[in-house]
Amino acid sequence: MSSSAPTWLVTAASSGFGKFIALEALSRGHTVLATARNPTKIDDLKSKGAKTYALDVTWEMPRIQSTVDQMVKDAGGRVDILINAAGYVLEGALEETSPEETLAEFSTNVFGMINVTRAILPSMRTRRSGIIANFGSLGSWRGGAAFSNYAATKWACTAISESLYQELRPLGITCTVIEPGYFRTGFLNPGARIKSAKVIDDYTDTTVGDVRRALDTVDNKQPGDVVKGSKVVVDVLTRTGAAAGRDIPLRIVLGKDCVQGIRQKCADTLKLLEDWEPIITSTDHDDA
Repeated sequence: MSSSAPTWLVTAASSGFGKFIALEALSRGHTVLATARNPTKIDDLKSKGAKTYALDVTWEMPRIQSTVDQMVKDAGGRVDILINAAGYVLEGALEETSPEETLAEFSTNVFGMINVTRAILPSMRTRRSGIIANFGSLGSWRGGAAFSNYAATKWACTAISESLYQELRPLGITCTVIEPGYFRTGFLNPGARIKSAKVIDDYTDTTVGDVRRALDTVDNKQPGDVVKGSKVVVDVLTRTGAAAGRDIPLRIVLGKDCVQGIRQKCADTLKLLEDWEPIITSTDHDDA
């Protein structure tokens, strides 16, 4: 990355981490290219110095490419950091969610991330420099009732990021995945949290119903502070402040709840391997 103030391209900058990462970068004198499906929703960022653009990550690839190319041109041919922040949760048991609802969530959370990344990579490859930061989640580590589709998209984001980390490193480009726990971002607010159109009564008194009720209860009471989290993200991606002298890690885990959740998943997985190892390892060829 250039030693001068970096240029950021941020998707879904109208709310949540996208918005607060953009604000933190602007507060440091960085250049921010902020995007939203409706750019009037990021007029507040424009008033603080951001360049704003319309970008829907579910557009067809040629339209995404031409929009990103224009942003790179406007930035003098250099975008240092891409933040792929677009995403939402689809609430519902797997049986309740329709193929159309599932495809729509994957189109935003996964395919949109992939296509925006594809669009920016040619310019980063030319300069042999750049950072791609995708958004995973605590849901990248553990699935659960009533949000199987969301967890699947976030596992995909983390898997893609791990693969990109290997692909892009030899080209001087860094890829990382940001994995927050529960933060007060408006993510679970009515209107932001999409519920399946179909509701099956049989699930009401099961874990699915418990999770639905819990999401209502936790909204606006999440432990994570998005302003603090965004400051950490900007520190890590610019290797300054709290992250000075440190390399950018493969994962940027945010929140005590996420640390606890990941540790528990690792412990559960290690126990599973220990309990089942004799059977698991019996499947190899005799000459292996």
